Amino acid sequence: MDSSTNLFLAIFFGAIGLGFFTYGRRQRAVVPFVAGILLLIFPYFVTNVYLLVIIGIAIIATPYFIRL
Repeated sequence: MDSSTNLFLAIFFGAIGLGFFTYGRRQRAVVPFVAGILLLIFPYFVTNVYLLVIIGIAIIATPYFIRL
């Protein structure tokens, strides 16, 4: 169960990260671009499901609060 949950969450956060990455690249916005890269990369290094969700939600919320 843990492995399938991690896989699902990695695909979920990766899809959102791809959207942020594409938006940030086209609009030349640094914060969504970096958030997209982080969302694409961080599931490879985090194995705990709860930590994966907390970090993912924090990265998704970051472009809303930080606007450069």
